[in-house]
Amino acid sequence: MSGLSSVIKAYDVRGVVPDEWDEDVARRIGAAFAELVRQESGATAIVTAHDMRDSSVPLSRAFAEGVLSRGVDVVEAGLGSTDLLYFASGSLGVPGAMFTASHNPAQYNGIKLCRAGATPVGQESGLATLREWAERDSYDRVPDRTASISQRDLLPAYAAHLRSLVDLSTIRPLRVVVDAGNGMGGHTVPVVLADLPLEVLPLYFELDGSFPHHEANPLDPANLVDLQAEVRRTGADLGLAFDGDADRVFVVDERGEPVSPSAITALVAVRELAKGRGTTVIHNLITSRAVPEIVREHGGEPVRTRVGHSFIKAEMARTDAVFGGEHSAHYYFRDFWRADTGMLAAMHVLAALGEQSRPLSELTAGYSRYVASGEINSTVADAAGRTRAVREAFEGEDGVTVDELDGLTVELPDGSWFNLRASNTEPLLRLNVEAPDEARMTGLRDRVLEMVRA
Repeated sequence: MSGLSSVIKAYDVRGVVPDEWDEDVARRIGAAFAELVRQESGATAIVTAHDMRDSSVPLSRAFAEGVLSRGVDVVEAGLGSTDLLYFASGSLGVPGAMFTASHNPAQYNGIKLCRAGATPVGQESGLATLREWAERDSYDRVPDRTASISQRDLLPAYAAHLRSLVDLSTIRPLRVVVDAGNGMGGHTVPVVLADLPLEVLPLYFELDGSFPHHEANPLDPANLVDLQAEVRRTGADLGLAFDGDADRVFVVDERGEPVSPSAITALVAVRELAKGRGTTVIHNLITSRAVPEIVREHGGEPVRTRVGHSFIKAEMARTDAVFGGEHSAHYYFRDFWRADTGMLAAMHVLAALGEQSRPLSELTAGYSRYVASGEINSTVADAAGRTRAVREAFEGEDGVTVDELDGLTVELPDGSWFNLRASNTEPLLRLNVEAPDEARMTGLRDRVLEMVRA
């Protein structure tokens, strides 16, 4: 049997198939998850969905066998995006399991798990127990019911729910290029955006888990090149790029220039605040400082969190926030069970653009106030030691403030700041820098990198 300890990560299950995990591991995890949610909440059913990878159907079926063995029913939603699985969990009121490795290469697969109502399952909220039970793979209790498996097509209801949250029927006509990266956006976009004032120009909508054109990871600028070129060639109003499981979306404007996820976070936050049904907006600590500024300017209350969906979702629940955004293009909505959905964020961008006459570059310019480095990774042997050296170099300077909410964040008196975080899984330090202008950003970036890589 492949190892469980290496594939059950901080937020989900992820690893190379079959080298690191296989159908036997999936069956064990299914049984453990069924037992966990049954004991916690009396759950009698779990809904599953899967992406287009070759290994996804066999793994999801093996997982279902494990669930059934513990007397818990399985509802198979079939092909779907991760946010479709969250919709299924929320609308049906049952725990869920999504089989996907998101943006990872073809040889990977994984499981994103949630409790009923799309509530996350993380290392501190169930995954550690899940690992222990799956490794043991034995249970004292004999199931008291015979479980069954059924299939249910939830794509039409998912599309209808999203369209009830953002009305695109009256916007001006827009031409939009969508790069699905051979991932699940190719399955969901045609249904969600059908029969609207949109001319959708598809790129790589064919479902193909081998990703023949480029990796389905729009966070890497190399994977946006085709989208940018097509937007320019066709004179489109904007471009959208979804990752493999379509829970994230990246935006390029009419010039083919990327719009930062921080600007999208601010834009959507303003739209959600305008509904007048809440004031709190969550942002992680490496989004632009423009985000909390703009939220306050529109009567909202920004709340800063650690990086990661489990922290964002927990803080949204605690504060009843209307919206949350991350630098990585994950966008979370109270109206969507506090879960992340790239499709709903994309619809907000389309609505914001289509409700007025300016091009997207002008519309988003007001949400982009500072110059950012993007995330820069450095391989280091002693991440803690390098971080300590950087802290010691800055903390004695006049006007400098330091915090350790998530890694090391240093704010300088000129408005510049940087965050240095160690990877949970690799010997890497991740650096994000932002400053009022290019020169100050470059200078600060180079100073920190010199210390990190010394």
